[in-house]
Amino acid sequence: MLVLTRKPQQNVFIGNDIEVRVLSVNRNQVRLGFSAPREIDIFREECCSKLRNKKHSTENEVTIVLDEQ
Repeated sequence: MLVLTRKPQQNVFIGNDIEVRVLSVNRNQVRLGFSAPREIDIFREECCSKLRNKKHSTENEVTIVLDEQ
């Protein structure tokens, strides 16, 4: 894991297309702004966990189709 120190209004770039800006820091809260192409999905951790759980549960589902004749 890369660990960086940034002050408000400073940026970090990921590749050529993704920019992360520190918008503000207040006690134990950091506000970040992200600029990325539309095809890049950006999720908060709790949303990503829900999506992973949902995907995992649908992968375990079995669909049985009965061919009625």
